[in-house]
Amino acid sequence: MFHKEGGKIILIATSLTVALLLLSEEFITLFWLLKSVEIIVLALLILILQFFRNPKRVVEINDNHIIAPVDGKVVVIEEVFESEYFKDKRLQVSIFMSPINVHVTRYPVNGKVKFSKYHPGKFLVAWHPKASEENERTTVVIDNRIFGEILYRQIAGALARRIVNYAQEGMQVVQGTDAGFIKFGSRVDLFLPIGTKINVTLNQKAVGGKTIIATKS
Repeated sequence: MFHKEGGKIILIATSLTVALLLLSEEFITLFWLLKSVEIIVLALLILILQFFRNPKRVVEINDNHIIAPVDGKVVVIEEVFESEYFKDKRLQVSIFMSPINVHVTRYPVNGKVKFSKYHPGKFLVAWHPKASEENERTTVVIDNRIFGEILYRQIAGALARRIVNYAQEGMQVVQGTDAGFIKFGSRVDLFLPIGTKINVTLNQKAVGGKTIIATKS
């Protein structure tokens, strides 16, 4: 199953692949060159298809849990000053997505969307210290009855050129459901209340909608 945000790109990529394969058969006479071109073209199509895959996952909804909003590797767990919305100290947990990860964003908690804002910006590599403040990004705050306000931020990376965010202020959202997509990129930051019990460790693999990032202490 593929994410709806990849529909147009998948259609174009598939059409180009078919056209290139037909043209290759028609004009390339060297066997080794023909096979090389076919392998490269098909490999690129497979990469695009796997990037936009959207596996169905059964999410066990639990207001005492904050779940991973995306697939990837936990690269940051630290106390920081969040300057856009809270303007105070929060626990930051960041998940980095490689090109082979599923790039669907899922709501980490149930609740009401209190804040949702898109920021155009640069396309620094996702692990750059200033990526969270200078890259193209969206910031979403959800008010949850157990944890209070939880902020997550979708951050584009060096390859990303479009962030899709479905959260709108006033919406009631359900934990684990589709919150958006980052096309060809790259990181999501969570900002949690100080004192929240973190259930993951650095370099741990997180699975969106499955891995429990934190629980109420």
